Amino acid sequence: MIELAALDIAGTTVDEHGLVYEVLREVVTEAGASPSAADIRRWMGTDKREAIAGLVGGAMVGADVERRYRRFADRLADRYRQQPPRPLPGVPETLAALRSRGVRVALTTGFGRDVTGPLLASLGWTVGGPDGTVDAVVSADEVAAGRPAPYLIFRAMERTGVRRVDRVLVAGDTAADLEAGTNAGAALVVGVGTGGYDLDQLAPTPHTHLVPALPGILDLL
Repeated sequence: MIELAALDIAGTTVDEHGLVYEVLREVVTEAGASPSAADIRRWMGTDKREAIAGLVGGAMVGADVERRYRRFADRLADRYRQQPPRPLPGVPETLAALRSRGVRVALTTGFGRDVTGPLLASLGWTVGGPDGTVDAVVSADEVAAGRPAPYLIFRAMERTGVRRVDRVLVAGDTAADLEAGTNAGAALVVGVGTGGYDLDQLAPTPHTHLVPALPGILDLL
C-alpha cells in the first residue's frame, strides 16, 4: 500500500522547457567550464549548487559557488518570466487522483527554495490542507545533500507523517531521481520519460518501473 508519492518537479510534473539546464550550462561556461551534453545530463536532478561546483570543478570555494548559484537563480527567474513553466499533460489530474485515494503527495527538487516557491506560485499550486495541490514540498537547500542522496525523500516522509519507506513511491525523469529512490529503499522507483532522459537512457539505472509520463503511476497503484 502506497502512502506517499514523492515526485520530482522539473521534467516530471512541470514542463519548464528545459530552461534550467540551458541556464546551468550558461553559468558554468561563464565560469570557465566546457560541459558536454553528457556532463550536463550527469548532473540533472541534483542540487544546483552541487551541480555548479561539480561542472566547474577546480578550486571553487563556497563563496564562489554561491555567487554562481545566485546568477543561475536570477537568470532562471528571468527566463521563466519570458517563458512560463506549465504543468505537464495530465499531471494536475494525477495529483488530484492520488490525493483522492488517500496517497499523500510531496514534490522534491534540486532547486532551492528561492526558485521553487515562485515556480509553484506561477502555476497556482498550493501546499497543504484539503484543497492544496500537494501535501508538501522539499527543496535541495533544506537537506544535507541533494540527489542521489535519499534525504529529500526522507524529509518528504517527515513532513507528511509517513513512517515506512516501503510505502513510498518515488518518481522522476533523471538517473539521480532513480538513484535517490533506490538509496532510500522506496517500494516503487519509477522513471518518467518526459524530461532530461528518455526511457532508454533511464533503463540502466536501478528502478522498479518506467512510464512514458506521470499519469502512468496510477496504473501501478
